[in-house]
Amino acid sequence: MKVFVDGQYGTTGLKIHERLIARKDIELLSISEEHKKNPEIRVKLMNEADIVFFCLPDEAAREALTLITNPNTRVIDSSTAFRTNDAWTYGLPELSAFQREKIANASRVSVPGCHATAFVLAVQPLVEKGILPRDYPVSSHSLTGYSGGGKALIEQHETASFGDGNNSSLKHPQHYSLNLNHKHLPEMKKFTDLAFEPVFLPTVCDFYNGMVVTVPLVTRQLNNQPSLKEIHTVLTNYYQGETFVRVVPLEDTKGFSQHALDPTLCNGTNAAEIFVLGNDEQVLLACRLDNLGKGSSGAAIQCMNIMLGLDEGVGLCSILGHC
Repeated sequence: MKVFVDGQYGTTGLKIHERLIARKDIELLSISEEHKKNPEIRVKLMNEADIVFFCLPDEAAREALTLITNPNTRVIDSSTAFRTNDAWTYGLPELSAFQREKIANASRVSVPGCHATAFVLAVQPLVEKGILPRDYPVSSHSLTGYSGGGKALIEQHETASFGDGNNSSLKHPQHYSLNLNHKHLPEMKKFTDLAFEPVFLPTVCDFYNGMVVTVPLVTRQLNNQPSLKEIHTVLTNYYQGETFVRVVPLEDTKGFSQHALDPTLCNGTNAAEIFVLGNDEQVLLACRLDNLGKGSSGAAIQCMNIMLGLDEGVGLCSILGHC
């Protein structure tokens, strides 16, 4: 099978290329950096490939799609361009019992956004099982590393000199998308089946990758006023047997230290860890993942494996040290 990464020199493209280059079960087509803007070579490789990854801005991804004339070329897109397009399959295998089959048979797959992945994994089962009302006023907060902001933000953080005060504000957490219209909101609503978009506030911090997305719930406003344990049981049962999604046992969250939700502890893996915290009156859902792993490149490769009929864990780590 031939695979081509269009945009292999961007943050996500580099990670996908890095994960694939050592694999012997695929032929990785590549374009040298000096020829990366040569349209003829690029189009040739796209149409030779069985699978093409788009690691491009939204408009560039839409344009790239028009260049593929080979009806057998399948596309996995990492941008926001097609995530809520019904002609595309959402690349979250754990979404439902049927999602893997949809991905396996799809010719066009859209990789979820990193914030959206964590949010959907935590919230969707509770909506599906009738615990979380569709019209519940959901709010969410995300703490994330700066790599999710792309090359410009990475450069700002990695060239900042905090000692002399230059760009010193970057060392502090920075709320952003303060107009509350983050680009992941449409998929967060659609793939949880919520009636309304959540109030979502992301915060970028001075670490490269890793994230934790939290969703607070007031149980008296949920259907049948479930206990913390009942909510935990629903999520545990929903993800039973999953390779990459783990609901942390309640006993493992007792006596948490102040650093227990370190957003970097899934880094280097394709794992997502879900926590159910709080008490029977107020519950905090939290999902931790690597924004460059399950939040982008890892998820893209997981989808590729499924599309090629391979074990979906090939080339990926579920937890540190277990690949």
